Amino acid sequence: MSKSYGSGAAQVDALRSVDLTVERGDYLAIMGQSGSGKSTLMHILGCLDVPTSGSYRIGGADVSQLTEAALAEVRNRRVGFVFQQFHLLPRISAVRNVELPLIYGGMHPRAARRERAEEALAIVGLEDRLSHRPTELSGGQQQRVAIARALVTDPDILLADEPTGNLASDQATELLSIFDTVHDAGRTVVLITHDPDVARRARRQVRIRDGQIVSDVNKPA
Repeated sequence: MSKSYGSGAAQVDALRSVDLTVERGDYLAIMGQSGSGKSTLMHILGCLDVPTSGSYRIGGADVSQLTEAALAEVRNRRVGFVFQQFHLLPRISAVRNVELPLIYGGMHPRAARRERAEEALAIVGLEDRLSHRPTELSGGQQQRVAIARALVTDPDILLADEPTGNLASDQATELLSIFDTVHDAGRTVVLITHDPDVARRARRQVRIRDGQIVSDVNKPA
């Protein structure tokens, strides 16, 4: 698939004939410097954008053929997003932040949403911080809440874009161990990063440069 922005002399080819398969259960790091195309690739993998040419299929469905409503459902139910910026609502508790995707997805009753959110927070080790607001949590704890929010819908893919970019090294190490645990439980994890130390945690490393994949390597078992 390829992705271009603009036209004529102003056209920018962000992705050029990218061919990538992510298998169920993969633990994949997509590496590249700023401007390499990795963010564009992340947007397409997360169904936030569609290719200009070629196709991207998730679960066999070509996303470019889906309606906006169907794409929104894919983003809500099949893909869990973790971003460098935590994007938490500051005035509500951790558990309420984690409930939000379930509310947007129309899950009822409230007690069931609360139970799912508490289970997700337990996965990331924050079962004792349910009622804390984001401003009462450290940066590492806020990112854990964001991971719990991404996991609460039981998505097929956990997609993390520079998830340790705003964290101190000790917090980053703790956070990456959570991704390891999530993967070991059977989840597909895709990390988008420019940091080789982050990429080394994954089982497979894909490097992208100038909009093209230049290497795709599996770590020895």
